[in-house]
Amino acid sequence: MSVPHLAPILLLVVSNVFMTFAWYGHLKFDTKPLWAMVILSWGIAFFEYWFAVPANRIGYQVYTAAELKTIQEVITLLVFAVFSVTWLGEKLTVNHFIGFALIAGGAWFIFRGPL
Repeated sequence: MSVPHLAPILLLVVSNVFMTFAWYGHLKFDTKPLWAMVILSWGIAFFEYWFAVPANRIGYQVYTAAELKTIQEVITLLVFAVFSVTWLGEKLTVNHFIGFALIAGGAWFIFRGPL
């Protein structure tokens, strides 16, 4: 796999870690003022963009926009699954895995090419 193929995937993983913490990390701190959590989340999201924008710029050399979005969504689900278990202490259920499998099926159609 070449750099233009692999770099966007790695950059999107890092990007999604930042964005997941920006969007959901504050849920552990429900006693903190909302305004403070919004500002903190904006600060975290700033760094997310430093990975997402280059990922898409580099990735667009070898992937279509739809493929890049699909890669991003699959990575988002994987990062969020790990995050929700490790950071929020939630449990993944069979329903989650079925839903993830259906989304993976949709991703397969995006990458398989025209019917």
